[in-house]
Amino acid sequence: MSQLRVLVVDDTIVYRKIVSDILSTIPGIQVVGSANNGKIALSRIASLKPDLITLDVEMPEMNGLEVLEELNRISPDVGVVMLSTLTTRGGDITIRALELGAFDFVPKPQSGTMTENLEAVRSILVPIIQTFQRRKDIRQRLRGVTPPPVGNSLRTGQTASVTARSPSPADITQRMQKLSMRKSRSEIVAIGISTGGPNALARMMPMLPGDMGVPILIVQHMPPVFTASLAKSLNAKCTIEVKEAEQGEILRNNTAYIAPGGRQMRVVAAGDGKNRMIKITDDPPENSCRPSADYLFRSVASHYVGRATGVIMTGMGYDGAAGIKEMKNSGAHIIAQDEASCTVFGMPKEPIESGTADIVVPLNDIASAILKTVRP
Repeated sequence: MSQLRVLVVDDTIVYRKIVSDILSTIPGIQVVGSANNGKIALSRIASLKPDLITLDVEMPEMNGLEVLEELNRISPDVGVVMLSTLTTRGGDITIRALELGAFDFVPKPQSGTMTENLEAVRSILVPIIQTFQRRKDIRQRLRGVTPPPVGNSLRTGQTASVTARSPSPADITQRMQKLSMRKSRSEIVAIGISTGGPNALARMMPMLPGDMGVPILIVQHMPPVFTASLAKSLNAKCTIEVKEAEQGEILRNNTAYIAPGGRQMRVVAAGDGKNRMIKITDDPPENSCRPSADYLFRSVASHYVGRATGVIMTGMGYDGAAGIKEMKNSGAHIIAQDEASCTVFGMPKEPIESGTADIVVPLNDIASAILKTVRP
């Protein structure tokens, strides 16, 4: 695995130390410097040449969003991980940053000792950094650049994908035709997504028409506050309504429901025996995720036999693989995002390689594939 140069940017010395200390423990990571505000950070990029910046969301003079916008202009190849406060303002800025291409974010603990906060940040930051590091190596290999190895970075038997698999236009057309020829039409769409999700959803969801005729349920891996900001941002972009799901809501067509951060969401039968409604629970995490795509997909498989569409998109980890297989076994249409258009090719990988997915398409074709399953 190649060396990854990281610049740490935060206006508080405590978090500059926490993040720097965590990064120094990860093999192949070099902290090349730090900055206490966005202007200083931008001035140091040319000389320090970082591959990645950890960037505080709320800073004086120049906030994280303003830094990211400038960074996209002057150094678009530099990755960004946002450090976000658990506030509405912090959530709104973070979602905008993710839509602009920030790789991921880490919520800052609101209380606790220095040791507790360090461990809380470590548990989230380390997997993100390692995933970004692997993605960088894969992209270098695709460009024909072989990075120098840094230690034994892969577990025994683990291999890194070096080919971004993307279906040909002819293959997509053929598979789309097969989807449209199936007799059963979906009455609901369930989406599982994680790393890279806000950017992918901001591109895909506005392509869905306001009269598509079915509800959409979305699990995006996020903590509280951020899912409300995501729903607000998507709602402003889409012709369908997008909202954070609430306990006991009857499912409505042409509405997308995003699972609340830190809670589980599933579909249950309403009291009238005809409708379906949303149930929000505090059931345990699955695959270390709450909300979990598996948790949602199982309920859709049970309540919409042969009448559902499951979509698995960009994301780290494997949440959703088991649940989407249950949906497939119950007669659902299964759509997977292709490797080339994923920020992280984790969640769609197993459904594609196992043959669970009926169609594998680039991000820009997902909306069309969904519509093929819900309209005659």
